[in-house]
Amino acid sequence: MATQGEDHPYVPRDLKLPDYVPVFLSQSTILSVYGIASLLVVSFMWILSGKEYSKGDSRYAGRDSGVVAVEGITAVLEGPACLLAVYAIATKKSYNYILQVAISLGQLYGTAVYFLTSLLDGDDFAASTYYYYAYYVFANGWWVLIPTIIIIRCWKKICAACQVVEQKKAKTH
Repeated sequence: MATQGEDHPYVPRDLKLPDYVPVFLSQSTILSVYGIASLLVVSFMWILSGKEYSKGDSRYAGRDSGVVAVEGITAVLEGPACLLAVYAIATKKSYNYILQVAISLGQLYGTAVYFLTSLLDGDDFAASTYYYYAYYVFANGWWVLIPTIIIIRCWKKICAACQVVEQKKAKTH
């Protein structure tokens, strides 16, 4: 067990954490295990399901230009930005919150374009009602919910940081 004088990574630095136990795995080990496990799960599901997702939205099978454009932008721009965000979060860079907001806004924009182009084209791309709700609505709902939660969290963190700066300015004047 750690003692009261044990160093910890939290702010304020003089915060007393009598039962603090440091993480025994490095961030690179945690990220490596997570990455390999994710790759295995995605690979297994890809092999197991084949072109299954296309039953929820046949625009994927038909290589619809709107879907290709949205997915291309996501892969080319947001993919590397997500890797940068992981680095920024892991190394506690000051820009990590604004980067998360930017990525999440990009994801929300892409999701809106994805849904709107479907609505404008008649919203008739699922093989059945089950596939429509299971894949098109439910599976894509996460691409709205998670970025929204991230934006709200980052918004609060950024506002709190700005408030601290303003309070410090007020004290010095």
